[in-house]
Formats: sequence, structure tokens, C-alpha cells
Amino acid sequence: MASGSKKVIFAALAGNSLIALTKFAASFYTGSSAMLSEAIHSVVDSGNQVLLLHGLRRAGRPADRTHPFGYGRELYFWAFVVALLIFSVGAGVSIYEGIHKVIHPQPVGTPWVNFIVLGLSILFEGGSFLVALKEFGQVRAGRSFWTAARACKDPAIFVVLFEDMAAMGGLVIALLGLLAAEYLHLPRMDGIASIAIGLLLAGAAIFLSRETKGLIIGESADPKVLTGIEELALASDAVQSINELRTMHLGPHDILLALSLDVHDNLTGGEIEKAVNDLEDAIRAKYPDIKRLYIEIQDAADAAEDAWEEYAARNKG
Repeated sequence: MASGSKKVIFAALAGNSLIALTKFAASFYTGSSAMLSEAIHSVVDSGNQVLLLHGLRRAGRPADRTHPFGYGRELYFWAFVVALLIFSVGAGVSIYEGIHKVIHPQPVGTPWVNFIVLGLSILFEGGSFLVALKEFGQVRAGRSFWTAARACKDPAIFVVLFEDMAAMGGLVIALLGLLAAEYLHLPRMDGIASIAIGLLLAGAAIFLSRETKGLIIGESADPKVLTGIEELALASDAVQSINELRTMHLGPHDILLALSLDVHDNLTGGEIEKAVNDLEDAIRAKYPDIKRLYIEIQDAADAAEDAWEEYAARNKG
């Protein structure tokens, strides 16, 4: 999936770089505010893809003494930076430029240039979107679009996907604004379209920042994975009950699992050791994304007491 993530980013980077150049040329030639907003949007998107590639490279470094669990979560940090850039640069500049054009409306010169550029941009952006949508489909697993988007742990996929969705929406808004400015003789519609593009980018940025923030502070594995781990643990003849099951994503495909089990009291030390080894092998075979696995054998009563003490400490005062 890492190679798939890079494919999504490279496709978006190539498309956005070419689109940005044509949009800037068209905006300078025609004076369109909406087109300038779209050009800035494409530049921001191109820079975002570079940051995501940087994040993937940094996240791929092996664990060391200072970071014993690796650097996988660094990708989440750079994805959060991308969301901030979309909001501050993409949305901010678009809204500013749109307000300026609404206050000081000017006719758009040679509008057919903008229409050609927007049409080509929709085609190129649509190609990038289809690549991202195809990769997203592999992690969707039959869930609804929004449910799968919120559950996706790979920002290299869902950030590019939502960037492309915002870009497609922005292109349509820019096209409608220019059509209204030209054929309804309402030059302010060009500026209004720019403001609408900015608001669209702001909405996408808020969603992405919220999702990446959750990944940075630590999100659990998919509920289906948790259920599967429970089933594997309880299927062991040695296990009497599960005291605690905790997971956390350290990267898109790097899950930390901590499992506390209560085993039957009549088992010998060797039998417990074999049961734990067999369970570890079964979990890793079914869920290869679980790279770090820690199993603790603990009496259920002691585990409940520890859990209560932890709860009391968290809620003290």
C-alpha cells in the first residue's frame, strides 16, 4: 500500500503542476479573480504533495534508540501541515482575492481562454481523482464513503482524495462564476466564485485537520480488527477471559497491540508460554499490520483493580 500511496501522490503532483502553470497564464491574460484563485489552489496542492512525499520518506526510517517505535507517525504530522496550508494559503488567498474583486469588479477579458483552461483542468484533475479514488476503494471495504474516509489511516490517500474533490468542486464553481460574469454581465460573480472556492477549501481543510489530529494523538485500529483479535484470543484453550485490549496506529500500516489475558489457573508455565506464542503467530498471520505485539498474563481481579486505579488517577480532582 505504500507504493499505492506514492502513486496517488505522484499522479496528483504531476497534474497539479501542469494545471497551475496554465491557470496562472490564463489569469494574467484575462484578469480573472476566480482563475487566479484556482491557480493558487493548484500551487498549494502541488506543494502539499511534495510535503506528503517528504512525510512518507521520513516515516519510513527504521526505529532507533530515541524512537524505539519508529517514525511512522511523522507522516501524520506532515499531513496536518498540509491541512493548515490548504486553510491558510489556499482558502485565505482565495477569499481575500474574491472580496477585492467584489468591491472593485472588473470585466474578465478574453473569457474563452479561461473556459478552455478550466475544461482541460477538469480533465487532468479528474484523472488524478480517479487514481486516488481507486486506491481509496481498496481500503473502503464495502463501507459508506464518509465512514471509510474517517476510518482511513493513510493520509497519503485521503488527503489527496479530498484535495482532488475540493479541486474539482472549485473548478466547477470557477466555471459557473465566469459564465455568469460573461453572459449575465455580472462581473462581481467572478469575485463571488473566488470567495466560494475559498470557503470550499476551508471546509476541506477543517475536515483534514480534524482527521489528521486524531491520528497524531493516537487512534485505535479498525473495530473489525479489534473484534477479530478478541475472537482469536478467546479461541485459545488457554485463555479464560480478556482483561484489556488496546491498539494504536503508529503509522498507516503499523499497529501497536497490548493485550492482557486471564488464563486458566491449572496451566503450567510451559503451557502458558506455548499458548502465548501460538496466539501471537495467529494474530500476526491474520493482521500483518500489527508490527508490535505485547501480551500480558494477569488475573482478572488484579486487572480490574489496576483499571480502577488508572481511572481514578485520570479523574482525580
